[in-house]
Amino acid sequence: MDFERTTRPEPKIDWFIPIDGDGNKIGTVQAERLPTFQYLKTVAQTADRNGFHSLLVPTRFSNGLFEEGQPLAETWTTVTALCTVTQNIRFLIAVRPGFISTGLFARMVGTLDEISNGRIDLNIVPGGISGDLEKLGENSSHGSRYERAAEFIEACKLLWSSPKPVDFDGTFINLRSATCSPTPSKNLKFYIGGASDKAIQLTAKHGDNYLAWILPTSRLDELLKKVQKEHHLVNRTPSIGMRTHIIARKSETEAWKAAETLLDSRSQTVVSQRNATFSKNTMEGQKYQIEMHKNHIVDDNLWNGISTVRVNCGTAIVGNYDQVTSKLYDYWKLGIDEFILSGYPHVEECNRIAEEIIPVFKNKLVQE
Repeated sequence: MDFERTTRPEPKIDWFIPIDGDGNKIGTVQAERLPTFQYLKTVAQTADRNGFHSLLVPTRFSNGLFEEGQPLAETWTTVTALCTVTQNIRFLIAVRPGFISTGLFARMVGTLDEISNGRIDLNIVPGGISGDLEKLGENSSHGSRYERAAEFIEACKLLWSSPKPVDFDGTFINLRSATCSPTPSKNLKFYIGGASDKAIQLTAKHGDNYLAWILPTSRLDELLKKVQKEHHLVNRTPSIGMRTHIIARKSETEAWKAAETLLDSRSQTVVSQRNATFSKNTMEGQKYQIEMHKNHIVDDNLWNGISTVRVNCGTAIVGNYDQVTSKLYDYWKLGIDEFILSGYPHVEECNRIAEEIIPVFKNKLVQE
């Protein structure tokens, strides 16, 4: 993609809240570090102290990294608590339209925005891993979920923009003389991901940021061209973020050893649960993440071994500090202006990446 580098802002670097649990090993029956508030607070405060821009807080209805019945922190409650024990970092909150009344949700957003002093954004998740939504009684088609998400965003924006009662007549959402107070600040952004045509169209019309999962640069470039084209059809310019794991060490050998060690205690029960989930999967993005490759090596310094035990993004950049920095730079050149990073365990790796990767990466951009 052709981007004017001189006009681009400094990229945002985000971290991740591990609501499934955390540890030096993943894919075990139980997490070494359970997703208690005390532990997630430590992750959030570490990222805040290290100057990360935001924290992605995912949404799930069952554990997606360990045995599916293991403890799982609920997203909205977790963010509400974490907002009160952090100072500067923002929160990118993943939400699924349709599980809470839109009028009530709009008010919840306004209240949480006030609690956080204007530090929240919303990651709208219309799709999902097959079978996940059904666990809470959701039975809807892929297409209808995106149509509902569009109404959800429109209705929220209407409620937040009008001081007077509003009506909204949609296929999925209906409001009658609805009001919302307090309302969130104008800094709140809608992030939307997905590789399907429906997802890209939704982002172009209603999103502020498009989120992609990491792919080899040639594949991601192809996807981003589709995103750019769809945005131009509605006279909008895409702002693009990318989600990836990082496994970085002083030497490349150490990094690949760390990748292998991460999975060396994985449970066959967990692997079987993920395989059963993926066998029913219809998500375009997930299909890329779980593709079979020898030793899980997708491309130079790209490894998708994490996808054997984790739902959603399962690919990591693996290498020494220079290799990881160069890889991030390559993605920046494609047009990525926001990077959502993570690593296991999330406290130690947050410190490592803040010390060894981010300063070098940003210095490389200055020299460009």
